[in-house]
Amino acid sequence: MIKQFFRVTTIEQAMELKQHFQDDAVWMAGGSKLNATPTRTECSVAISLQGLPIDKVEWDNGTLRVGSLVTLQKLRDTVYIPQALYDALGFVYSRHVRNQATLGGEIAAHQPESVLIPLLLVLETELLFADGEILTLEEYLQSPGDRLLVEVIIHDLFRRCATRKFSRSAGGWSVVTAAVAITENEEVRIALDGVAEKPIRVRDVESLSLQGEALEKAISAAIHPHADLSGSKAFKRHIAGVLVADLLTDCLQQDEVTK
Repeated sequence: MIKQFFRVTTIEQAMELKQHFQDDAVWMAGGSKLNATPTRTECSVAISLQGLPIDKVEWDNGTLRVGSLVTLQKLRDTVYIPQALYDALGFVYSRHVRNQATLGGEIAAHQPESVLIPLLLVLETELLFADGEILTLEEYLQSPGDRLLVEVIIHDLFRRCATRKFSRSAGGWSVVTAAVAITENEEVRIALDGVAEKPIRVRDVESLSLQGEALEKAISAAIHPHADLSGSKAFKRHIAGVLVADLLTDCLQQDEVTK
C-alpha cells in the first residue's frame, strides 16, 4: 500500500530516492498497473516519474526512439508506425487505459498476458536505462532487476511483422499473444506470451524454416504452458501453433505485396 509519494523533476533525484528507500520504493509512471491485479504493488513509497523529460517519440535515421513515459495512445497516434505495432497497441482494449499506461510501465510490468511485448521481442527492441546501460528486451526479461528505464529503441521498425491476440472476448485477458517477423536476411523471429512465466522468443523453432502444419506442430512441442481458467495445456499449445503459422503466412504475404 502506497503511504509516501514523491514527484521528481530529474533522473538524479529519482535514483537518489530509490537508493534511499530501496525495496520499499516503486517507480510510478502512468500508475495503471500499481493498483491493479495481478501487478498490485506492496511497496509503501511511490516515486512518480511524470515530471521527467522522457515522454517524447523521435525518429533518428530510421530508428524509433520512444521515451519510457510515452503513453500507449500517444505512440499509437504517431504517424508512420507499422501496422503491426499499431495493432499491438490496440490490443489494450480501453482507450482510457491507453491514455494512462506508458510504454515503460508495460515493459516493466512484464505481465504473463502482455499483448505488446511479443511484438517488441520480434523487432529485437533495445532498452536504455538511467545508468547508461543498454540491454535487449530479451536480456532484460531474463533478469529485470529494478532498473529505471528511460528509452525504448527500435532499429528495424519496418521489417515484415504481424501480431495477433487470442482472448475469450475483445476486452478480456489475453490467453495467448503471438508475434512473427522476418528480417532483411530472411531470418524468422517468433515470440509468444501466455505460454510461460514471462514472454519468450521461441528460438528452437525460428531456425527450422517451417511453415503451415509443420510449424504449428513444432511450436506446440516447443512450449510448456500451465493450465488455468483460460485454457488447458493442450489448448494453449494448439492456439499458439495456429497463431504462429498464420502470422508467418501474413508476413510472407506482405513480401508478395511489396514485390
